[in-house]
Amino acid sequence: MNTVVSYLPGAAAAPSEIQRVFERQRETAIRLRTSTAQERIMRIQRLYDAVMAHRTQIHEAAYQDFKKPPAEVDLAEIMPVLSEAKQAMRKLKKWMKPQRVMPTQLTLGTSSWIQREPKGRCLIISPWNYNVNLCFSPLVSCIAAGNTAILKPSEMTPHLSALMGKIVRDLYPEDEVALFEGDMSTSTALLELPFDHIFFTGSPAVGKIVMAAAAKHLTSVTLELGGKSPTIIDETANIREAAQTLMWGKYTNNGQTCIAPDYIYVHASKKEEFVAECIKVLETCYGKTMQEQLSTPALARVVNQRHAKRVNGLLTDAKERGARVLFGGEAAEDQCFVQPTLLDNIPDDARIQSEEIFGPLLPIIAYTNLDKILADINAEAKPLALYIWSKHEPTIQKILKQTSAGGTCINHCVVQYVHGNLPFGGVNNSGIGSAHGLHGFLSFSHERAVVRTRFNSAKILYPPHNGFKRKVLELMLKMT
Repeated sequence: MNTVVSYLPGAAAAPSEIQRVFERQRETAIRLRTSTAQERIMRIQRLYDAVMAHRTQIHEAAYQDFKKPPAEVDLAEIMPVLSEAKQAMRKLKKWMKPQRVMPTQLTLGTSSWIQREPKGRCLIISPWNYNVNLCFSPLVSCIAAGNTAILKPSEMTPHLSALMGKIVRDLYPEDEVALFEGDMSTSTALLELPFDHIFFTGSPAVGKIVMAAAAKHLTSVTLELGGKSPTIIDETANIREAAQTLMWGKYTNNGQTCIAPDYIYVHASKKEEFVAECIKVLETCYGKTMQEQLSTPALARVVNQRHAKRVNGLLTDAKERGARVLFGGEAAEDQCFVQPTLLDNIPDDARIQSEEIFGPLLPIIAYTNLDKILADINAEAKPLALYIWSKHEPTIQKILKQTSAGGTCINHCVVQYVHGNLPFGGVNNSGIGSAHGLHGFLSFSHERAVVRTRFNSAKILYPPHNGFKRKVLELMLKMT
């Protein structure tokens, strides 16, 4: 991997500069209300072409920031943006068409439709774990809906943020799309402005701050958050397939994925087999020893030393309270490295049981009573994802009906994110609103109700209400 720095982090913008650009986007947002599908498609096409043209530089920047493997960059950063752009360009004309609505009994004599219009000036704040994807994919939806955008990528991956800033400046005038780098002070300055919509991806804790700031202006929000996503493996599951797939879903990006399995319930009769299969996968993919894992190009680092210290703190706390290490269990904080680690026998008071891990630690919990673990899941905040491994349809349906989650895979994991025709989002603590495809387009759109009168049948109900009109009203009530 070429580690030559291609793009150096930029300085944070002054609040006055942010205000200036925000004001410049006002008139553009009004002008874009009448933009055609072709004009919007052209802007999306430019982004698509630029991401493809900068593929190598994106690889380099991601490696510089936290040694993310190029294959993971292609799969989880570049491909989702390209897929989102292709779908939007292919279907935008259909999405933009007014949606005819049949009249009701009370609106006879009218024609009605839903007109999807741009919300206006939008703010997109993306996290460090998939900075390109989670900034540019919402941008596709934002442009498709006819809005302006200000982007704020994470400062924790500065090389990617700087490269993204260059791409945006090369593609768009600042009154259409602008990008500001910087730390929390930049985000704070942006959140003080009366945007028409905010799309935020990050932790539930910061999501509450974003929502509180949006409430001051009654700004609508899409919040893509996280939480502790459980997996349930019953006694009928294909254990080898489950181990291979879950280890891939968990350790892609070294566990720093909002929809990664956070902990696993496996039926007690299958736990030993499952753990053995997981260890085989981890040794094959990343190496048996810490030294092998440090040298493998297939494993990203924890994003910085502060997060490495946090993840190692969860591990140390669990071990000190009696958790057993099944695989891994060591860390080198100075190298932003924590081993891929499997744990069991974790006490209830361990921090890892209540805090979102967002790293390469995976608790494995044996169960015998499905009702008990469903009650435990329902006692916690609703997760962004819940994964089911089973061949027993009644069990699958029971879990689906008795739990709530942003999304679910049956005998797979994390692929719900890449299904462009499904809404992606959380529920309550794990998120508000949806992204991807039509659902992303609608998040950045206002659905305006329009009624056109052909003949005014409502006149019969205007005052004064004489006997005839009261009889008509009585008839209408019976028919309603």
